[in-house]
Amino acid sequence: MGKPTATHPLTVEAASSDVLPRFPGCDDEGVVLRRYRDEDREAVRHLHDLALEHAGAHGGSGPWEDDLDAIGETYLERGGEFLVGVDGQQIVAIGAVRRCDTDRAELKRMRVHPSVQRRGFGRRLLHSLEERALELGYRTVVLDTTVQQQAARALYLNEGYRETGRGHAGSFELVFFEKQLA
Repeated sequence: MGKPTATHPLTVEAASSDVLPRFPGCDDEGVVLRRYRDEDREAVRHLHDLALEHAGAHGGSGPWEDDLDAIGETYLERGGEFLVGVDGQQIVAIGAVRRCDTDRAELKRMRVHPSVQRRGFGRRLLHSLEERALELGYRTVVLDTTVQQQAARALYLNEGYRETGRGHAGSFELVFFEKQLA
């Protein structure tokens, strides 16, 4: 199985297993959504950092990112999901569902590579995560994003999320959202 390389940390070997369907109206020709695998770890971390830096919303490294070093344990083994979007051999999108309680899940780590933003990857990933949350038995999803991430906020509002409050994490103002799935 191909692993990310030092020169191309987003490069992974594509596979046909665990492939999710495409959504109409998405300019994502060639992008495959699939479940996270251990060999994706370095590429996922790189995309996470790159996307947050591009949005002006990276708070630096710290314990708030420990989940990225234990994706299987944090998400996959605890009633959640972690998806990656692969275009050829490059991871261009990531996102996760994390269990809050029996009826509620949190969407986490929604990131799209800056070079392919505004092409529908985020919307497709969001739909897939919502569908997976329903399959796992969750009726409500919650999430937060920063005020700086204007495109993400617009996406969530356009997809039926409602703002439920605001808060702060370090120097960042957070916006909290919620959506009833069923």
